[in-house]
Amino acid sequence: MRLSKYLLPTLREVPAEAEIESHKLMLRAGMMRKLASGVYSYLPLGLKALRNVEKIIKNEMENADAVELLMPALLPAESYMASGRWEVFGSSMFRLKDRGNRDFCLGPTHEEIFTDTVKNSIKSYKQLPLILYQSQTKYRDEARPRFGVIRSREFVMKDAYSFDVDEKGLDVSYDKMYRAYRKAFDKMELDYIVVDADSGAMGGSGSQEFMVKSDIGEDTIVYCEKCGYSANIEKAQCIAEKSDDDSKMKDYEKIYTPNSKTIEELTEFLKSNPKYFAKTLIYRADDKFVAVMVRGDRDVNEVKLANHLGAVEVELAAPADVIEITHAQVGFAGPIGIDIDVLVDNEVANMKNFIVGANETDYHYINVNINKDFTPAFVGDFRNSTPGDKCPHCHEGKVKVCKGIEIGHIFKLGKKYTEALECTFLDENGKKAVPIMGCYGIGVNRCIAAIIEQNCDERGIIWPMSVAPFKVIVVSANSKDASQVELADKIYNELKANGIEVLYDDRNERAGVKFNDADLIGIPLRITAGKKSGEGIVEFKERRSGEVTEMTPEVAVKKCIGIIKSQM
Repeated sequence: MRLSKYLLPTLREVPAEAEIESHKLMLRAGMMRKLASGVYSYLPLGLKALRNVEKIIKNEMENADAVELLMPALLPAESYMASGRWEVFGSSMFRLKDRGNRDFCLGPTHEEIFTDTVKNSIKSYKQLPLILYQSQTKYRDEARPRFGVIRSREFVMKDAYSFDVDEKGLDVSYDKMYRAYRKAFDKMELDYIVVDADSGAMGGSGSQEFMVKSDIGEDTIVYCEKCGYSANIEKAQCIAEKSDDDSKMKDYEKIYTPNSKTIEELTEFLKSNPKYFAKTLIYRADDKFVAVMVRGDRDVNEVKLANHLGAVEVELAAPADVIEITHAQVGFAGPIGIDIDVLVDNEVANMKNFIVGANETDYHYINVNINKDFTPAFVGDFRNSTPGDKCPHCHEGKVKVCKGIEIGHIFKLGKKYTEALECTFLDENGKKAVPIMGCYGIGVNRCIAAIIEQNCDERGIIWPMSVAPFKVIVVSANSKDASQVELADKIYNELKANGIEVLYDDRNERAGVKFNDADLIGIPLRITAGKKSGEGIVEFKERRSGEVTEMTPEVAVKKCIGIIKSQM
């Protein structure tokens, strides 16, 4: 492709809207443009990279015996109502009505629709196992779209669904997808980690996420270097260490703590340590309120809380609600005398003579003890893991915590959707049975962003060969020099004849502009026909190393072909 005929609107300045490297570079490199908040148009260079990622995924899906199809994006509400997810998705689902006042949505994910397809197509156990997949645009009305395509309202997902006769079959299908995902991400040259995850709105018995470690990631990974345990913080279990405090329980008493609404203020006022405090937070869970107690220096894990309560939405109660429930200003809530269920984290249950709010503005209780001074509705794991916690798997190592970008997620769904949608088949005894499902998703857009986050420098993108929209860029340094243009044309045509995806910068621009754009868009290999073209010498550059060497055009072409074959 000649660059003079191509749409590649590169930018010199960093767009004000861009916060992270991948977002900056995807805009600067002319890969995409913002149409609305969380909605982007893919320009030719970005689309080529996207298609290359899809190709890698498609190859691995087919190697795993998955069959491709394509479902609609505009979906009727009935299937989601049958599964209960019409309500579960809440405000994140784009909903609309047709002219007949029938409810529809823009598909956020397709478990129900694939289940309907299998329900109407599969009759016998002999037709199972079956893995179906598609690569398609999904829609979610994110409350806060950010970081470009990391969290957008419209995105491309490869979603696959397996249907098996029994749990053993599901294990086989799940393992196939797990291996296929690892191969796909390896071919994209991503540095990733596989973590145990919460199944969330998808439901099911278990799931794993494929995460790219990144400081800008919105997910948090908890991992143990000693045993290899890893989990999303939403799922990571916390081990409550048994207290070695053999002191006697004291009688609680009220103390005056003016202007001490936060743990930090209270710690300073009492000259104490946060680990001797138990903070009480009031949450609204769907249509009810609950109190949750964690140690003063811990945070409530809202996913664990929601899962325990079976709640669709969990959020901190509004200040007015807290005041009505506790009869005190926010910051003075406590478990004694409160008229809602109190859920206590395991760590607090092991504490003695701790400090809590007194449900009275400017007052706290000291020397409070569980079961002696109040009775919790439930004791369990309700907090986030923190660095240095004991590993819940090996019980010997200390966990570490880092940020990550989720690029893939696999689920064991069980019968959640097949039962809800009455999808059945006849087993080997001629009796009706329900298929066991698995679900497997890859965020194609996110893969692009994650690759750029891990492969860039101050000059621009550094594409892995497998994903690069073009493998080679040919540059005529001076488009007015006939010998340079003639040599560049010859190299370009020879590369094309060998089936190489090549971009030819034949624009009437200064050499510096061309070189800067070549580095910005990240093409792995560059051949430049410059001042020595008349002598039959070109410059050869590898983008990743930055090394520039001189050689004949014939050697440069052969070297390109060899490098591409070795890296693809």
